[in-house]
Amino acid sequence: MGKQLFLAVLGGSAGILVSAGVFTVLLSVGLVPRFAGKTHTGKKIFLYEEMVVLGTLAGDVFSVYRGSDRLGRAIRESLLFGAQTVLIWRGVSFSLLLLTGFFAGIFVGCLAVAIAEMLDSIPILTRRIGFRHGLGFMVLAVALGKLAGSLIYFLFRFYETGM
Repeated sequence: MGKQLFLAVLGGSAGILVSAGVFTVLLSVGLVPRFAGKTHTGKKIFLYEEMVVLGTLAGDVFSVYRGSDRLGRAIRESLLFGAQTVLIWRGVSFSLLLLTGFFAGIFVGCLAVAIAEMLDSIPILTRRIGFRHGLGFMVLAVALGKLAGSLIYFLFRFYETGM
């Protein structure tokens, strides 16, 4: 009992420490104020911050608790909606998956750009190698390379082997 309590406290403390680091990075790059500035919605900055926190917490819950996918399956297969609606629910869940992936990609891309701007890595790189034209192509090539790597990682299921 004492060992399990110790492990629970240790795991919770480590989780709090990691989440504090993630939120520190988000705050230091100024991602949320940048979104508010670009969209001219500075009055809703607290809403943006709350959505980042709630999205992170939801992602944590769904990644830690393996049984969280059972809720969707139970809704799809319940007698309340009937067996005929299984295809409709699959379409809805696939659409939600696409929408989530789209917004997660936007967020990760904006975070990468914000970190790159904070570090001024792109201007330093272009000055060092004498790069004058085609900076947009270089950024596009990096983005396409990340996309290709992600697709290979998930299509060939490297996440299952731990590679």
